[in-house]
Amino acid sequence: MPNYTYLIIGGGMTADSAARGIREIDSSGTIGMISQELDAPYDRPPLTKGLWKDKKLDSIWRHTQDRKVGLHLGRKVVAIDVQRQSVQDDQGNIYTFNKLLLATGGTPRRLPFGDERIIYYRTVRDYQRLRELTEKGKRFAVIGGGFIGSEIAAALAMNQREVVMVFPGSSIGGHLFPRDLSEFLNQFYRQKGVEVLAGESVSDLESRGDQLVLKTKNGRETVVSGVVAGLGIQPNIELARLTGLTVNDGIIVDELLRTSHPDIYAAGDVAEFHNPALGKRLRVEHEDNANTMGRRAGRNMAGKSEPYDHLPFFYSDLFELGYEAVGELDGRLETVADWKEPYREGVIYYLRDRRVRGVLLWNVWGQVDHARQLIAEPGPFRPEDLKGRLPKAD
Repeated sequence: MPNYTYLIIGGGMTADSAARGIREIDSSGTIGMISQELDAPYDRPPLTKGLWKDKKLDSIWRHTQDRKVGLHLGRKVVAIDVQRQSVQDDQGNIYTFNKLLLATGGTPRRLPFGDERIIYYRTVRDYQRLRELTEKGKRFAVIGGGFIGSEIAAALAMNQREVVMVFPGSSIGGHLFPRDLSEFLNQFYRQKGVEVLAGESVSDLESRGDQLVLKTKNGRETVVSGVVAGLGIQPNIELARLTGLTVNDGIIVDELLRTSHPDIYAAGDVAEFHNPALGKRLRVEHEDNANTMGRRAGRNMAGKSEPYDHLPFFYSDLFELGYEAVGELDGRLETVADWKEPYREGVIYYLRDRRVRGVLLWNVWGQVDHARQLIAEPGPFRPEDLKGRLPKAD
């Protein structure tokens, strides 16, 4: 029965960052990590970005074992006993802990058909599987017009593959961006050779020899060599729920990232935390939050009492376009666009009740901290107050 000072359930970026945070404070306490993945922790963003350019696969590994972490891979925790401070995995193994971190991440949303023929893109194994398919096939379907769908469609097209995007919304990134920008992206992707089927829902998937036939509810059929789905994730909160921890959209944590049990913490995609700048609870599924929150959770598990008041940012690459964003990006909010060159370079501000709630830095770089400061200001702001507000000289 392995006994750990610190036990981490999960094997992603959050888990690795927590181990780093622990080691910043405690160099000798034992750390265990239980992960369903067969691979040790790695950077996830390159799976849709750098690995399709010139980044090498060897560069993504985070070398968690170098921090004296006991890795238990390919295992799923099925029960937590808070009285005995122990957990049990699906192989019947028992692990005990002094402090426990839930960094369980999320599971990709799935379609009601297609089985394993659809790659629900999330892991390095998914990348390897899709890369192998691209070496044999020419045409691919991407289901979803959000974060993952837009990135992997661009990556495939830049690797000289024919791509068809299928999504039920009216435009790429429609839930994030103002309508004019998301509609521009539809045309931009089409100019790059991507077939954009907006307003279409997938109804079935059939095999035809070594090809796949994707069918939509409108009767369209598309023959492809592979199908990739980016439909978002469902946070893995069931283990926390069964343990009796307080959950909502995610696992509820306090400012020190403790759950409703004082010896159990949560961080990353699965954690729902209060952000003082926005004055609301958030659950964030991006790299900056995984790294920053994981490190803070690890430090607090090791004895620190450092509130998590960080407002995470996220970023994306869409062919030669790219952006960084911070705060609430919701296409339903009032927006103020300040373009240097329309749809090519500029800043979009998202407002609610005359306060800035989010900032989209479109091909504008190095301004995230300034955007955070603007979000923290009480306002009120008029649209003319925001013209020329960013970028600022450092």
